[in-house]
Amino acid sequence: MINAAVIGYGYAGQSFHAYLVGLAEGLNLYAIATRNPDRRQAAAQAYPDVKLYETIDQVLADDNVDLVVLATPHDTHTDLAVRAMDAGKHLVTDKIMCMNAVEADVMIEASQRNSVMLSVFHNRRWDWDYLTVRKVIEDGLLGTPYLFQVGIMRYGGPRGWRGDKKQSGGILFDWPAHFVDQALQLVSAPVKTVFCDVHYGSRWDIDIGNYANLLIRFENDVRYQIEIGNLAKVPKPRWYVLGDVGGFIKHGLDPQERPMVAGNIDAAEEDPETYATVWTEAGGEERELVIESVRGSWKSYYQNISDVLNMGAELIVKPEEIRRVMQVYDAAMRSSETGEAVQF
Repeated sequence: MINAAVIGYGYAGQSFHAYLVGLAEGLNLYAIATRNPDRRQAAAQAYPDVKLYETIDQVLADDNVDLVVLATPHDTHTDLAVRAMDAGKHLVTDKIMCMNAVEADVMIEASQRNSVMLSVFHNRRWDWDYLTVRKVIEDGLLGTPYLFQVGIMRYGGPRGWRGDKKQSGGILFDWPAHFVDQALQLVSAPVKTVFCDVHYGSRWDIDIGNYANLLIRFENDVRYQIEIGNLAKVPKPRWYVLGDVGGFIKHGLDPQERPMVAGNIDAAEEDPETYATVWTEAGGEERELVIESVRGSWKSYYQNISDVLNMGAELIVKPEEIRRVMQVYDAAMRSSETGEAVQF
């Protein structure tokens, strides 16, 4: 049994990490650390048998802790991760991994130096919509994909540190961390160029931007466009994918978050009205298909962490893969500053 300690008990620490760690066979939610006394009290009520700490130093001094989970602001990830790994603890950090590829290298080196596991919480590799896109492509319904357009366009400013560019990294460093990871999983070719444009407005009291458009072009001429907005009164499809013999469109988000927050992720169900639609001439016949989503489970992430540490299984979300994500971010930030595409 691997004893895990969650650092931070805001929305991510409470609703995602503490909950999902507790569901994985072979993992034990052993401790929670937060400097906020109200959140410590909430953690005590939710998990009466869990040890409560105020600081990460107290956690690292506890020899019973095997795995540290960081659910803290983005700009703290590298320092806290290295401290934990230097203390001999295995480490999971919430996305985004860190602020840039240099920091990613520092984290990976600390993992290797201390012979401990390092992974990043990319639970959305088990999103139903993403898995459905993968299956439609694998089934040949689109032929050879050449265009991916993905995004989330909402209306409402972020709260807390997520609206502070110094702490969060900017509007691209939240949801789009999953989008970039999915892009690098879906397209096997190397990245060729990265273009990024960020709009800054005054509607919300934030400095992270209101809209970002990230265009990744791959060596095989695939174009992958990522959009994120918090000043959008009108939504867009979650997915719009084109291939040479078909097209795919999907509205709505993965349905697991709301039932997870309510305490029963297994109750997740998707509204059939948001099922994907595919238009295809694969096989020589024009067809319009409504595709029921492939069901994944966010529980799979921490079950894999348990299997790695308890049974020597292969790590699914590898730090070297997420280093590639950070390289895309470095190029995106340079592009947003210069207004020009960056050669990768």
